[in-house]
Amino acid sequence: MKTPITRSAVKILGALSIALASPSLAAECGGNLGQFLNSVKQEAVSQGISARAANRALANAAIDNKVLRRDRAQGVFKLTFLEFSRRVISQNRMDHGRRNMAKYAATFDRAEREYGVPRAVITAFWGLETDFGAVQGDFNTINALVTLSHDCRRPELFRPELIAAIRMVENGDLDPVRTTGAWAGEIGQVQMLPVDILQFGVDADGDGQVRLKASAPDAILTGANFIRHLGWQAGQPWLQEVVVPSDLDWQNTGLGKALPVGEWSARGVEAREGSLPSNDMSAALLLPQGRNGPAFLAYPNFSIYLEWNKSFIYTTSAAYFATRLAGASRYDAGNPDPGLSDAQMKNLQRILAGKGHDVGKIDGILGAGTRAAVQKEQLRLGMPADAWPTPQLLARLQ
Repeated sequence: MKTPITRSAVKILGALSIALASPSLAAECGGNLGQFLNSVKQEAVSQGISARAANRALANAAIDNKVLRRDRAQGVFKLTFLEFSRRVISQNRMDHGRRNMAKYAATFDRAEREYGVPRAVITAFWGLETDFGAVQGDFNTINALVTLSHDCRRPELFRPELIAAIRMVENGDLDPVRTTGAWAGEIGQVQMLPVDILQFGVDADGDGQVRLKASAPDAILTGANFIRHLGWQAGQPWLQEVVVPSDLDWQNTGLGKALPVGEWSARGVEAREGSLPSNDMSAALLLPQGRNGPAFLAYPNFSIYLEWNKSFIYTTSAAYFATRLAGASRYDAGNPDPGLSDAQMKNLQRILAGKGHDVGKIDGILGAGTRAAVQKEQLRLGMPADAWPTPQLLARLQ
């Protein structure tokens, strides 16, 4: 995939984001750009950043309409799990990932020793976010953050990031003219936002700077530090492919419906390779494309993927990629029932919303709300409640 996959629109703010946000100014947006920038400068100075740094950071700031277009068009998440995972996990990317794990073995050893995060997990994010640093984005970082802070859709998310970027300018870690990254302000080989870079950045190569764009060791350890902060539990699995019986009670599947592994075993769920972990560990059974497609048990560490990116398709693909890098075989794709076209999915969402289900925006994306609504309607209609919307379900609801 030749464009970086960002987590901007769905990233959860960390503790530092909250600390940096000014309640009186964080939601300010829109209006005259010059006045807006002056208010940002005032906020930066109020947080101890020099006026000189604030002026330098914003001297050439401008709205980038390409950023707004990207923000409003995230069609990649309309792909199915099989489509998306096959697109982003190529054999070349697998080979490249393994070579990097060998090349930076000492750095990965340190990441596992100090932060408890497996090398395969870090490498999978590294590969999906920027193709191991090859595609980091060409959007001016300051302009991207100015644009998204000025835009009134999510200023409470991006204004603290803009203030953090100004602090990075003051620290000499960001050039307001030359530093580029993803369309939503993420920087570097593992695509992190300024707030997180300030809080979790690690100088792994010992040069006195945290250079996530140029230094793979810095990117690896910073990514590991951030993942640990999100709650990663060392020594525990994250995702495992399983084989499920055809007569399983499908209404118990999906995120938020975890059961002890022993209970899944009692219901006939088996590991496709190896064995399942201890009986008392909890796990949710994921069926990205319904009961006839791939099946995975998602363990507590899978929640960390959802902290990184809220897209179910992205997170499941990233977690699966990490299992492959750790030695798992290619998934059994099965024979999923046909899904819905974009127009059909939007029609389904309108119908579900009309029935009182909270599906969020009518956008054609099979998100958590739509999956939950589909499962409830399948159960009501006496259909297998696997949360996978099909033309048959749509016909029954119309």
